[in-house]
Amino acid sequence: MSKHYFPALFALLLLPSVLSTAETVTFPSGEITLHGVLYKPQGTGPFPAVVYNHGSAPGMMSEQAFAALGPVFASHGWVFFGPYRRGQGLSASAGPYIGDQIEAAEKTGGMPAAAATMVRLLATDHLNDQLAALAWLRKQNFVQPNRIAVAGNSFGGVETVLGVERGGYCAGIDSAGGAQSWARAPELQSLMTRAVRNATAPIFFYQAANDYDLSPSKTLSAEMDKAGKPYKLKIYPSYGDSPQDGHSFGYFGSDVWAEDVFAFLNQYCAR
Repeated sequence: MSKHYFPALFALLLLPSVLSTAETVTFPSGEITLHGVLYKPQGTGPFPAVVYNHGSAPGMMSEQAFAALGPVFASHGWVFFGPYRRGQGLSASAGPYIGDQIEAAEKTGGMPAAAATMVRLLATDHLNDQLAALAWLRKQNFVQPNRIAVAGNSFGGVETVLGVERGGYCAGIDSAGGAQSWARAPELQSLMTRAVRNATAPIFFYQAANDYDLSPSKTLSAEMDKAGKPYKLKIYPSYGDSPQDGHSFGYFGSDVWAEDVFAFLNQYCAR
């Protein structure tokens, strides 16, 4: 994480409404056991909830994103569930790391093989992990099962789009999904385009202007428009000093996007 984010995160952690700590939970995905973190609003609920899909960052880097996002959702009355998919974070021992799998494919077959591997894994193992997290969340007595949304950044934004096609969510929030891979992976373009055409819930696409590539949000929102599906698109001003800062806007820029995101969620995930 760059130093750009520390003041905002430090201030967030001092707010009285976000002093609760994350709860670590386990859930099954097929024959493997995965881990995730929960942030809950004050009270007993039941509450609306969001499944938040992390990106492809190695190690425990997604923990920083969850620590920034969880209190924001909880303070707006939403349960935040951040599942770690196989091979990453708290679920590192549950399978290979997707970044290693993509790198190995590129070494043997170049960029086409890397792109094909990425698309295959995101559409199978990682989507299965997301849907397993959703199934677990729906069973919790503190959650309103008909008011569960999905969100995610980067690879997590890709997972969000795929989840909206399959999961029966009330809404999706796609932040920068595919922004680093779009131009080099026609298979990813096709996969996400098909998913938004078949979307069963509205999607809010947003990015910072200095993200790596704005094409995914613009193209996919246009496809939803053609299909007559409800959506929202917003490109925010540049965030930070680099494309990587802009790409992390969905994690650390909640002071900018929160009003729009929660208005969208409350509109489409009403009681």
